[in-house]
Amino acid sequence: MALRVVALAGGVGGAKLADGLASILTPEELTIVVNTADDFEHLGLTICPDLDTVTYTLAGLANPLTGWGRAGETWTFLDTLQRAGAPTWFRIGDLDLQHHLERTARLRRGETLTQVTRSLAAHLGARAAILPMSDDAVRTIVLTEEGDLAFQNYFVERSCAPRVLGFRFEGGSVARPAPGVLESLQRAEVVVLCPSNPWVSLDPILSLRGVRQALDGRRVVGVSPIVRGAALKGPAAKMYEELGQAPSALAVARHFGGILQAMVIDEQDGELATAIEAFGIAVLQAPTIMRNREDRRRLAGEVLTFATQARA
Repeated sequence: MALRVVALAGGVGGAKLADGLASILTPEELTIVVNTADDFEHLGLTICPDLDTVTYTLAGLANPLTGWGRAGETWTFLDTLQRAGAPTWFRIGDLDLQHHLERTARLRRGETLTQVTRSLAAHLGARAAILPMSDDAVRTIVLTEEGDLAFQNYFVERSCAPRVLGFRFEGGSVARPAPGVLESLQRAEVVVLCPSNPWVSLDPILSLRGVRQALDGRRVVGVSPIVRGAALKGPAAKMYEELGQAPSALAVARHFGGILQAMVIDEQDGELATAIEAFGIAVLQAPTIMRNREDRRRLAGEVLTFATQARA
């Protein structure tokens, strides 16, 4: 019998596990809901970093060294901009540029982000259904000691340097989940919170109207993005520290309290298992660092097996 799975994802870690899930599930079995609160307008283009990272990864086109962007990228466009004195703090490669141009043109013609994402993902050969979390604009604002910063300005332009005080999701209170998001969650037998940044990748999805309610009765399993107190990619650990919390798999479990029924933590963090289980969360210890596609496939299989066994 088919297993209906929804993965909530953002960033490189989320894209890697989504790719692992796509390698063992059919496109009919898997829906990937992707954070869009990182999206922004740049050089007149609509940029969707998390959607693109997930799409490129599932299509086998992602840069293997960075995890984001395209493999075999060239930079003629960016070099030309730089010589002209235009802002180049956000790196757009030549292959990436075509993707952004096509998306922007279609959105301006009246297509929704859901429609455009479906078409672009199919064109590139990405497996599984990839849904933006919303067709409405939601934007993450990082509250810092230096003032409020749009996420990409904080993350890329400022390299995460300012001290974080909190977050605000502009538009989040009125944004609607994209068509298919709530329906997929309500049909799902397993919902996977991928190893993505809890604050800025998963919280925007969970903050949308109806999403948390749609998780009622679902088997929700999370994979910790923190291993031995450090984030494998991105600023999650730094954010925890600056918000007064020690970064750990336990902190992630506490963050998602009331949502998770099961959690996969790295085998290096085994001493945290008992404390996490005290929240009523079943714990699996496993190697969670995904260095290659075989690691992704193995971890995806362990997550799904654990989720279904824990449910039983």
